Amino acid sequence: MSQKVRVCASADIASDRPSKYEVEGAGALAIYHVEGSYYATSDVCTHSTASLSEDGELEGFVIECTWHGGRFDIRTGDFLSMPCTEPLKTYPVSVEGGDLFVTLD
Repeated sequence: MSQKVRVCASADIASDRPSKYEVEGAGALAIYHVEGSYYATSDVCTHSTASLSEDGELEGFVIECTWHGGRFDIRTGDFLSMPCTEPLKTYPVSVEGGDLFVTLD
């Protein structure tokens, strides 16, 4: 069963870099604001233990882990370059009354 969890105020998310939030039931999430939409992924690179919000570089819809150069599409979680071979977990995001929510499964 899915559960909608409030993460923060949508205004708290910068549009030029990911923000890290600890969410009960999901752990650390990276939250992104790109081209007017919000996205949420696991904060941990699937290749290593790097934090994407702390050690990643966001360019458009692509987050790059600066530890080894792995890249992911934040919309789908798909890996785009080696050494990553596993996708990032993504979460549906909604904005209600100025608050940002993620849906956990």
